[in-house]
Amino acid sequence: MAKFLYRAADASGKIVEGSMDAENTGAVLAFLASKNLKPVSISAEKTTAKKVGSAFGQTINVTDKVFLTKYLALMLRVGTDLFRAINILIANFDKQIVKSLLLEIRTNLEKGQPFYQTFAQYPRYFSPVFVNLVKAGEASGNLEKVFEDLSVSLEKEHELQSKIRSALIYPVILFALSLLVLLFLVSFALPRIASVFQGGGFEPPLFSKIVFAVGLAIGNNIGIILAVLAVVIIGGWIFIAKTLAGKRFISALLNILPVVRTVVLKIALQRFAATLSSLMGAGLPILEAINITADAVVHPEIKAALQRVAQQGVAKGLTLGEAFGREAVFPPVVTNLVAISEKAGHLDQVLKTLADFYDSEISNAVKNLVAFIEPLLLVLIGGVIGLIALSILVPIYQLVTQF
Repeated sequence: MAKFLYRAADASGKIVEGSMDAENTGAVLAFLASKNLKPVSISAEKTTAKKVGSAFGQTINVTDKVFLTKYLALMLRVGTDLFRAINILIANFDKQIVKSLLLEIRTNLEKGQPFYQTFAQYPRYFSPVFVNLVKAGEASGNLEKVFEDLSVSLEKEHELQSKIRSALIYPVILFALSLLVLLFLVSFALPRIASVFQGGGFEPPLFSKIVFAVGLAIGNNIGIILAVLAVVIIGGWIFIAKTLAGKRFISALLNILPVVRTVVLKIALQRFAATLSSLMGAGLPILEAINITADAVVHPEIKAALQRVAQQGVAKGLTLGEAFGREAVFPPVVTNLVAISEKAGHLDQVLKTLADFYDSEISNAVKNLVAFIEPLLLVLIGGVIGLIALSILVPIYQLVTQF
């Protein structure tokens, strides 16, 4: 069975476009006749991927989702119906994985399936927040605003990630270059210097002998050491990224340092405020909105607090202000604003303002983090290189003073 694209005219002459799965062109003609449509053109659709993800090595990134939501919002705003908007996007997207998604959306719409269900089938690319916002917008007939809000939210998320990456890139490069220098010294320079002393019959001091022994051991087993390091790094990444225990471990590790803890907490609070604001603005019930927000937040303490707010607070009749006030992880500014804005009836707008506030706070917190990390790295790496240098210079000095 193949997919066919057709253009046909109804009794008034209006052109109708669509697609369908059929055995052959005759089946398409029979379908059009049953709908009292006169065929204008019929063609088999040529696709290289039938399901999202079949385009090898491709993924749907934040930029793709921003483009998708922004242009859907724009086309719906000017009066384009959803089906035609999808067709326009199909024609304009070159990236195969996104085009495959849009083709699947179009097919499902033709079958009468809700719009949001296609997104829900791909949790790897579309979060529960995204899916539920589209679902709420579809139910309320307000998809235009939902897609507009989603595009703004995704752009801010992308900007935040870019800010953090840009701020941390220098310390990462500094750390990587320092490791390369250390690797060269330990695996190449030290073994040769050690062999010179050993061959000359000179007995270096104990400190130098220990450093030389470590250097020789690393130099002789560098292949095994690098392989073990690669396995540990890859295994650690999978453990942290894919398991709940790993996420809890890294969260506990990050919370040891006050500067890092501040950045992580502010990122979590910004995500909480932005997500809950979007869900409430789309018209979701408060209990459902809090539960979805809890799923979206990675920070374990914020996640657990939101789950308690929903299950032990709102579900049992407490006001939001009372439920949030019982959770110490939320700063007083958050709990007080929630309580006040709940009574005033504009909680979603206040949460949006709070998200913007934390967005700017994160930028300052990241700058402080970098200002803390850079000298720390310099001291640590400088200390190690200094020890290696001493282990070489001390025996040389002793050797020179003997003559």
